[in-house]
Amino acid sequence: MSLVRWNRNDFFPNILGDIFNEDLIDKVANRLSVPAVNLKETDSSFEIHMAAPGLSKEDFKITLENKILTISSESKSENKETEGKFTRREYGYTKFSRSFTLPDNADIEQIDAKYDKGELKLTLPKKVNETEKVREITIS
Repeated sequence: MSLVRWNRNDFFPNILGDIFNEDLIDKVANRLSVPAVNLKETDSSFEIHMAAPGLSKEDFKITLENKILTISSESKSENKETEGKFTRREYGYTKFSRSFTLPDNADIEQIDAKYDKGELKLTLPKKVNETEKVREITIS
């Protein structure tokens, strides 16, 4: 066993450095700024539900490229109040992006998006296989 000299001044910065390291802060900040998403599959469609309170439908940008559906938003806000000799200025900036690879049986031509009461809902109907269609054949 070897003895290592302990410096009291090094103890707290190391603990705080481990607790408040930049990687952890970045991970937490990213987790807080990206809305939660629920995915649901039914017999006839796929659904994406995104919790995004405080946004409006104009804040969203939804794109589709090579079967990758991307939902993103970017908003800025600023509030400035001047009262007497005091000025208070608050501002904020929010940005997020989520991407989803769509399955082959999703009908990308029929995607429907709605925003209501803080929830963005996308419905992606499933393609109907030609082999699954039932049709009656008349006898001549």
